[in-house]
Amino acid sequence: MKRQFPLTLVLVFGIFGIVTYFIPHSIVQNTDELFRDNTLRMVGVFGIVLGLSSLLRHHVEKIRRHSKYWQYSWVTLVSLLLSAVIGLFGGGMNVRAKGLIPTHIGGFSFHIQTLFSYILVPISATMFAILAFYMASAAYRSFRARNLEATLLLVAAFIVMLGSVPLSRQILDTLPGFAQWILDVPNTAAKRGIAFGVGLGSLATSLKIILGVERGWLGGEK
Repeated sequence: MKRQFPLTLVLVFGIFGIVTYFIPHSIVQNTDELFRDNTLRMVGVFGIVLGLSSLLRHHVEKIRRHSKYWQYSWVTLVSLLLSAVIGLFGGGMNVRAKGLIPTHIGGFSFHIQTLFSYILVPISATMFAILAFYMASAAYRSFRARNLEATLLLVAAFIVMLGSVPLSRQILDTLPGFAQWILDVPNTAAKRGIAFGVGLGSLATSLKIILGVERGWLGGEK
């Protein structure tokens, strides 16, 4: 019963989710919307609880054992606590929103939008900038003209990277346009091929789960 009940639920709701794409009746569509909204809320709540417990357990254990870079675990935990307190009690996205704790220290507005605008956005920009240099150096090391395909990849990568900088127009006026053509035409065609493959793989996996062929999510039973 412990195995059959989840399998039955997956079968029924999986078939219902497929049927909604072919029956535009308002009753079916409203029922599907109701199920999706409530399911997403429940999954989100359990996901937050699971994520927080996993994060706390990992970093507390890292601090207790004094593992490598354990000092950064303190930064993570303190940041988590401050963000939670400010988000729950310190006002919302609207600066005028009133919370249980002061949202202004002098002329500085102290609410959750402040954390996003002045901490998360600069950190994200810095990480993406570092990632760009890392990708460029990795491409330089990896793209070696061993054969025709690798040579084409090397030339295309060089043109796209060179065409993305302002200096490219001084070198050749048509270079930025050609680099954009590579992104819009050959790159898009390859991305669509990959997307078709991923879609077919997702469809096959979903059917295996709905029909009970794949039972790994139940604990590994074949």
